[in-house]
Amino acid sequence: MHSDIARRTVDEYILQGRVTINGISISEPGFKVNPAKDKVSVDGVPVKVSTKKIYIILYKPEGVISSVSDEKHRKTVVDLINIRDRIFPVGRLDYDTTGLMLLTNDGDFANKLMHPKFRVNKTYIVSISRPLEERHKVKLENGIRIEGRKTSPAKISFPKRNDFTNVSITIHEGRNRQVRNMFEHYGYFVRKLHRSTYGKLDLSGLKPGGWRFLTAVEVKSLITD
Repeated sequence: MHSDIARRTVDEYILQGRVTINGISISEPGFKVNPAKDKVSVDGVPVKVSTKKIYIILYKPEGVISSVSDEKHRKTVVDLINIRDRIFPVGRLDYDTTGLMLLTNDGDFANKLMHPKFRVNKTYIVSISRPLEERHKVKLENGIRIEGRKTSPAKISFPKRNDFTNVSITIHEGRNRQVRNMFEHYGYFVRKLHRSTYGKLDLSGLKPGGWRFLTAVEVKSLITD
């Protein structure tokens, strides 16, 4: 008798010593299972490991870790999503950064989005400590050298008229702390950072901490544009 079972549940059973894969007892969680080939049994009964692909958009609030778990026991983005399936974030946002994040269990999808050649645009709203000077705006848009590598061209604008301390910047790279490092390179302290768009996706209809599943059309738009 076969039954569906989530991967997270499999890990729980593994810790209890109840799981065999291809007849061999498994004792450590995280063992990679190929649902197409491997035969998984719990207490000797064959089970079917869930293979459904999951794609989620999340409005990450401030003070949440962009990871699956945290050694300091701080809340993670996965904690905000009440599903049993194992998922992971695509890239990351800093602890105090808010905004749009994607989570999935599809490794190929995540790798495509994070690969530089796909050039998926991401827009951030940045609150900086003093008005952005035109000369610095031009240099940031053309690309500057950070940690020995030049950043790709960026697009910068000002969402509010005559307000040059709140800046919109669009980039397609995803280097660690890139937006903060770009502005801090010229002495601008980043007070707040918010990712407002990812490709064609935005946070319409979501509040901080809120999430929803992506539609098939939305998933396709991210990896085919």
